[in-house]
Amino acid sequence: MATIDDEARPAPAGRAPGGGLRKRLVLAGRRLGRAVSSRAASSLTRRIVVLNLGGLFALFVGFLYLNQFREGLIEARVQSLLTQGEIIAGAIAASATVDTDAITIDPDKLLQMQAGESAGIAEDPLDFSINPEKVAPLLRRLVTPTKTRARVYDRDGMLTIDSRSLYSRGEVLRLDLPRVGEPDEPPLLERTWNMLRNKLGRADVPTYDDFENANGKSYPEVARALSGAPASVVRVNTRGQTIVSVAVPVQRFRAIKGALLLSTQGGDIDAVIGSERFAIFQVFAVAAAVMIVLSVLLAGTIAEPIRKLADAAQRVRRGVKSREQIPDFSSRHDEIGHLSGSLREMTEALYSRIEAIESFAADVAHELKNPLTSLRSAVETLPRAKNDESRGRLMAVIQHDVRRLDRLISDISDASRLDAELARNDSAPVDVAQVLEAVTTIQNETRREGQARIELTADRRSQKLGDDAFFVLGHDSRIGQVMVNLIDNARSFSPPDKPVKVTLSRVANDVLVTVEDEGPGIEPHALERVFERFYTDRPNEGFGQNSGLGLSISRQIIEAHRGSIRAENRLGPPGPDGEAQRLGARFIVRLPAAHQHAA
Repeated sequence: MATIDDEARPAPAGRAPGGGLRKRLVLAGRRLGRAVSSRAASSLTRRIVVLNLGGLFALFVGFLYLNQFREGLIEARVQSLLTQGEIIAGAIAASATVDTDAITIDPDKLLQMQAGESAGIAEDPLDFSINPEKVAPLLRRLVTPTKTRARVYDRDGMLTIDSRSLYSRGEVLRLDLPRVGEPDEPPLLERTWNMLRNKLGRADVPTYDDFENANGKSYPEVARALSGAPASVVRVNTRGQTIVSVAVPVQRFRAIKGALLLSTQGGDIDAVIGSERFAIFQVFAVAAAVMIVLSVLLAGTIAEPIRKLADAAQRVRRGVKSREQIPDFSSRHDEIGHLSGSLREMTEALYSRIEAIESFAADVAHELKNPLTSLRSAVETLPRAKNDESRGRLMAVIQHDVRRLDRLISDISDASRLDAELARNDSAPVDVAQVLEAVTTIQNETRREGQARIELTADRRSQKLGDDAFFVLGHDSRIGQVMVNLIDNARSFSPPDKPVKVTLSRVANDVLVTVEDEGPGIEPHALERVFERFYTDRPNEGFGQNSGLGLSISRQIIEAHRGSIRAENRLGPPGPDGEAQRLGARFIVRLPAAHQHAA
């Protein structure tokens, strides 16, 4: 039974899915937190968010400060109170005013008078121009539903009735009296908010003072109404609440009987304005949230790729890996895509240059080691030489190795500073025809006995293109060096009675220089190897007579001029073995023309 209970127990299986889900949620929350913190740590992200929110905040403050809704609401309220006041004042003038200019005589008293007595004018001990008993029910019916405070003043400015003191049957009149020991001013926080709200509102609004039972002429609008013209004033009480007051004259038969003062309750207009501003704040909050999300997304498309590129550049600088790959954002058709492509190309060029330098250093070390080893052996053997003949042979070996070292060091120095010199000097138009004429002339004039002469041929068809047909952009001295190397190389393989032919032509937008000899040609497997550093294949010459850098330097110079150089064999008819006979070697140099013409 215990075994069955253990197998049927579902608790561990039930807890596992819940625990796995909780774990996944925790991991997702952590990843989200790391992503948010990494984005927040980015200076560029913070700047984008702050700048975008700054513009939105300025717009929000501008809406609050220049909000015309408040002005329109106050103006509408003034017009409404003026209309309401004129209606109420007309009703008061029609039913509640007292005609004090009429003479009232009591007829009963007139009959009871004795001879010689005069009839006096009946005088009311309470001589009001507006009857408060008739005004009270009228104000109660007309003002109470509008939640507006109404005060009626007689023509002398004395307060006749105040709607705040009216109460209906069954109602209790309640007057809010200040508590003992409690300050009249609102708290500091409320005063601060009121000051800020007043700054965002009208700055020229006067402060509202409730004069209670004082003369109504203390209010400018009441004084103006008693002179026969309606007036309105907008004020702010001590709590920063807007109060609109409107005074209209109460007149009958063009006689001013008094004035009616209507004023809004404190906070009535501010509640509407506050709700409007809260709606604006809600729109601002939503817009700010959307702006933050969009700014973070925008910053992610800018800051994150730049951060990855910067990290990769730091790894390249530190050399953490043998060959660091720059992130590829070239699919983006923007500045970051261009930056990524440029950095990748720059890094590839840098690694290629480093590899070339390493290979060059290894080749130089290998080439220098051979003559040094031979020189050391000769020097160590020289003291042991027993006769002059042996010492002479050893001295010849030493001199040969010294000359070889000198030649190697000169060629290596020339090759090592070639790239820097080509990058440092500005390119200029070079007339290849003029360079070849100068080189061939010097080569023929300095030709030693047993050396082949040089024949230069220019393609006459190219002359139709003009005098600039053979111009290229580059360095004349380096182009001349290439031609000297090719001619010296061809001459070294040519028989003394066979010339070296140099042909200059123009093919489409390229200038072609062809150097041909009638030597043994080049082995097929060595057509590319001849351009390698320190490669030489001269069976008829002694060891160490050539450094093997001439053709390598020539290719380096031509490729720096955005051209190409290649080697091939001049082939003739098939020989006894059925293969085409080699009539000599041909080197073809192709350079882009400076002036593009149709062929």
